Amino acid sequence: MNDETQQTSNEENRDKMLSGSAWMTAGSIFSRILGAIYIIPWRIWFGSFFLLGNALYGFGYNIYSFFLIAAIAGIPSAIAKQVAHYNALNEYGVGVRLYKRGLVLSVVTGLVCALILYFGAPLLDGGNKDVIPVLHSLAWAILIIPTMSLTRGYFQGYQQMAPSAISQFVEQLARVLYMLITAFIIMRVMHGSWITAVAQSTFAAFIGAVAGLLVLVYYYWRRRSYFRDLVANSNNEIHVEASELYKEIIAQAVPFIILGAGITIFQLIDQYTFFDIMKMATNYSSDALSDLYAMFAVNSNKLIMIVISLASALAITAVPMLSVAITQNDIKSIRSQNSNIFLLFLYVMLPASLGMAAIAGPLNRVFYGQAHQALGANILSFSSFIAIPLGLFVVFAAVMQGLNQNKRAVKYFLIGTIVKLALQWPLVYLLGAFGSLLATGIGIMVANILILNRLNQQYGFDGKLLKTEFTKIAEYSLIVYLVVLVLVYGLNFFFGLFTDPMGGMISLVVSLVAVVVGGGIYAYLTLKNRVADYVLGPRTDALRAKLHIK
Repeated sequence: MNDETQQTSNEENRDKMLSGSAWMTAGSIFSRILGAIYIIPWRIWFGSFFLLGNALYGFGYNIYSFFLIAAIAGIPSAIAKQVAHYNALNEYGVGVRLYKRGLVLSVVTGLVCALILYFGAPLLDGGNKDVIPVLHSLAWAILIIPTMSLTRGYFQGYQQMAPSAISQFVEQLARVLYMLITAFIIMRVMHGSWITAVAQSTFAAFIGAVAGLLVLVYYYWRRRSYFRDLVANSNNEIHVEASELYKEIIAQAVPFIILGAGITIFQLIDQYTFFDIMKMATNYSSDALSDLYAMFAVNSNKLIMIVISLASALAITAVPMLSVAITQNDIKSIRSQNSNIFLLFLYVMLPASLGMAAIAGPLNRVFYGQAHQALGANILSFSSFIAIPLGLFVVFAAVMQGLNQNKRAVKYFLIGTIVKLALQWPLVYLLGAFGSLLATGIGIMVANILILNRLNQQYGFDGKLLKTEFTKIAEYSLIVYLVVLVLVYGLNFFFGLFTDPMGGMISLVVSLVAVVVGGGIYAYLTLKNRVADYVLGPRTDALRAKLHIK
């Protein structure tokens, strides 16, 4: 392959990754924003029970997330990877058979995990009986979500990201609408139990799953002729027995379970250790500890996951593309794609995380009110920095899987988990909620360093490009952080001359102004100094022309 052909191939791969990332980012971001915005009316309707309700919601969801990952069993990502692999060989028929066998596994694992969660709820409540009805309501969603996720993986194997993104958004929209309607009726109309309201809010996951699955069925029905034509024109030279297909799916899926559950496993470590450590370190009441747990494990986590979802979108796009490259033994393409992925991650994640840290005060007031405002804002600001290594892990764990480095990626994650466990007790004892976050950041960063070192040894990165552009991205992100921080303080002072700057509406205005100004400065700097060119490609010329940037 000559240099010109290689360059064209690299540009095509970058365009595919950007297009796929755009769809997945849009779906993920809008879903996460919906998943955060609902908290404003939800908080108002729960009133004085909000932090207790949010903590209970978090208890149930962390356990549910682990069971959901086990039920999904990594099958969607494994299917996406293997479908892309066989598609690259023009063996579309094998990919279809993989999907059908995967459906059988998804139904079985969903049923088994749902039954275990439902009937095992009394053993998983951590001594809090209020968690049991929440786990019962969440078990229903596990019946459907594995099948929905598998079908998303099938589309992603064809690098068709739009159906997955739209399905994800519709799922979240239906879930949020059900949550808000039931919360209003139970808390404001019927004046019922806040525990019942939380249970209905978690049952909303089932409602959302049904809506998301229906969207995928619609897209599959519309594109069935396209899929049939591909199968009809396949080479049909590879025949894989049903038993081998199952083995292939399971072999690929198991590492996806562990790595996909990575952040959830760290959250469960917090859930099952934080209270015991804090009871030894302080004399706080159970309700006070629940409030504190809600602030760092639920409230701040809900907002930083908006930023981390950017990384998730990149990861989902990267796996099938890298699978094609490894199938073709195209080492240059792998090196180029790894560099592009890392650069795109830095370009998006650094300013987003630093920006959220800068507006943590007003942002926390918008979503969570003025209760424990100073502490909640500080926790959110610290969590925003921890989001960077968390997002990096999501991306490069997926890269390792796409390159058939599954076992090694699991090994590195387990080392990071051991570090988290070793640091958990002393850091929580000394620093409380901040200790949990710091232990998570250090543990996941250890895993990241091991993964990056391995990728660099085996495939390499474009070191000169990354060093030059990383320096610029870090510099511009820091500039944005400082400008936004000063802007927030200035606006709070200005509004304080006329009204309460801590009010929800004023905080919303401050947050929006800060986001627009910060985003505008970052876009200008990266376009002006050509940093965006390495990430977005030739389309930046048109952007500069429209914005009159020379």
